[in-house]
Amino acid sequence: MSADTARTDYVAEFIDGPLEGDFEHRALVGGKPETRVGMMAAVDGLESLFWYDAVEQREVNGQMRVRFKFDADDSDPVEFDQDDND
Repeated sequence: MSADTARTDYVAEFIDGPLEGDFEHRALVGGKPETRVGMMAAVDGLESLFWYDAVEQREVNGQMRVRFKFDADDSDPVEFDQDDND
């Protein structure tokens, strides 16, 4: 069995938005990483739903990594200052 057929998970990297810099191990769905994920997080003590879209997939030391970009339009509104995160 090759490494590709044995793989069951990947690492999601959140590159911007409220979860910028976070990493999470996620299960492959049908052998593939998700193209869109919804993430719950507390912001100022309130639970919020944030949507992220896959923008890049790559291998790092034999591990699949997928980078996700924040979709502010579909996410719960939060006061997120992009200038503080550049």
